[in-house]
Amino acid sequence: MIYDHIKNAHLYKGLSAALDTGLEYIETLKADVQIGTYMLENGVKAIVSEGTTRLVNEKGFEAHKRFIDIQLALRGTELIRCKPLEFVKETIPYNPEKDAARYADEPGLDAVIGNGYFLVVFPDDAHEPLLAVDGQPALVKKVVLKVPVE
Repeated sequence: MIYDHIKNAHLYKGLSAALDTGLEYIETLKADVQIGTYMLENGVKAIVSEGTTRLVNEKGFEAHKRFIDIQLALRGTELIRCKPLEFVKETIPYNPEKDAARYADEPGLDAVIGNGYFLVVFPDDAHEPLLAVDGQPALVKKVVLKVPVE
């Protein structure tokens, strides 16, 4: 997992060409980008969406095998709870079509994205997105980049 401010994104370049593509994209992304899905170089997909954060994510944690997620709130803030995969209990087995398995909701590390902070979660990182910051559900506009594991 990487949790840092966008001004430091350059520190994580060089791990893979696809990850570099994703990091370069978020460095230049503006909040007025249109909602939608964008295909970038090196097989990276950017999904821009809006939604309301919630007090509880009934689905719990998720983790992926084929993709690394880069998550950045463009407007508003969002809490994403993270925990190493080895410390969560699987509740829904891995679905290759969705590239996701689900895990029980339990305490973890809380990372707040927004105000320039981003989160990168790797296949060994279970993560629970779209949680409300300070217990106050709010509208958030965000981008999730699906970066192929190389």
